[in-house]
Amino acid sequence: MRQTKKNVVEVSYAVAEAVKQCEPDVMAIYPITPQTHISEKLSQMAADGEVSAEKINVESEQSAISACIGAQAMGLRAYTATSSQGLALMHEILFIVSGMRLPIVMTVVNRSLSAPLSIWNDQQDSFSQRDTGWIQLYVENGQEAYDTQIQAFRIAQETNLPVMVCMDGFMLSHVYEPVEYLAQGHVNGFVPRYKPGYALNPDKPVTMGTLGTPHYYVQFRKQLQDALLASKKTIMDVNSGFRSSFGRGYGDGLIEEICMKATPPMKKGTSRKHALITIGSVTGTARDVACKEGLGIIRVRSLRPFPEEELRKACSGLDSVGVLEKDISLGANGSLFDEVKAALYSLRDGPVVSSFIAGIGGRDITMDDIRDVCTKIKAGREVREWVM
Repeated sequence: MRQTKKNVVEVSYAVAEAVKQCEPDVMAIYPITPQTHISEKLSQMAADGEVSAEKINVESEQSAISACIGAQAMGLRAYTATSSQGLALMHEILFIVSGMRLPIVMTVVNRSLSAPLSIWNDQQDSFSQRDTGWIQLYVENGQEAYDTQIQAFRIAQETNLPVMVCMDGFMLSHVYEPVEYLAQGHVNGFVPRYKPGYALNPDKPVTMGTLGTPHYYVQFRKQLQDALLASKKTIMDVNSGFRSSFGRGYGDGLIEEICMKATPPMKKGTSRKHALITIGSVTGTARDVACKEGLGIIRVRSLRPFPEEELRKACSGLDSVGVLEKDISLGANGSLFDEVKAALYSLRDGPVVSSFIAGIGGRDITMDDIRDVCTKIKAGREVREWVM
């Protein structure tokens, strides 16, 4: 059989196990709450000889991502992880990674940004990096965190693009869940050894990240944009291949439609008229509420590349949708809301789109909160509010 036994394990440890099984050559990680357990577990694995990667102890998150650049540019598979202010400290380097087309994989354990100081969960940290040229995948639970980490290494090396796997801090990272690990041989079969198309080599010199004059810089940027848009197919194909090989998959890889088909007492074969759009772990609570309230759920798994066409198709024929997100683009709206609104603009008779900002700074999103959101979505009037 393809899978091994299920393990009741802290999700951070499951992520570390997935990273180990993908056999990176270099790991450069600076610990920060709530990512620290990933770093600690991988450090212990390296000390115990369970992973052969070179574990680099760095002095900051910027140093971590810079070390990964050096390793990946040499043709080595590199990995890092961070959270919150650590991700913010990496900001200037993230553009260099994507601009050099280096397929580094990073786990982002989502946490609020300071100030005021908060160690609790929301998704403002990774949302604020959505324009840096990285693929961003968001997971709902521990099993998906493990599986997506493995998928990420293959997606990265097939696209020559860096990948962030984003999971909610504490709500996932420190929670124990049953997670089914794959056998090492099956991971090796799914994620082949990294063979770079180009790498720094004194015997075959190349230049990376050199000066780009205006005439050429725009061409590089256009190529990066085209590559990110084209990566949709790779993400979908890798998700489909994972499902075929191991019996688990997540929607089409970009979005997941949950209970979108109507059930009695509505007419058999008809579709629901309202939907809740979610991202990340809050989908688990929504599954227990929204479907019973007569709404479907559309879970966004890929924020970048953004699944514009897939969302239009999923929302076609709906009367109203509401976007529930743990993010605010200060001075504007929720970032996911703006993305959804723009994607659905061209739909003739498209649904009313409402925004619900929730869970900022780790504030609980209760089942009653989601029931209230569902009621407002079904009313069919546009709402923009904070759930507090």
